[in-house]
Amino acid sequence: MTGWTPSGALATNVEITSTTVQRGDVIQVGGQPCRVIDLIQLPANAKRLCFESGELLTMHARTRLVALRMRRNW
Repeated sequence: MTGWTPSGALATNVEITSTTVQRGDVIQVGGQPCRVIDLIQLPANAKRLCFESGELLTMHARTRLVALRMRRNW
């Protein structure tokens, strides 16, 4: 994962579900930060998250995680 942070951005912790996860969210998995680069819709409101590292994580409809989300501060 790159260490680049866009100027004017504000990082906030947000609770995410399979319906609210977005590309660019950073989720800590096994103590390692993983940035979501792609989302694949699965049956029953589940999503497969593809990380920069090439790893995959499946979020089911009832999964709740905390992610770091970059927000532009206009």
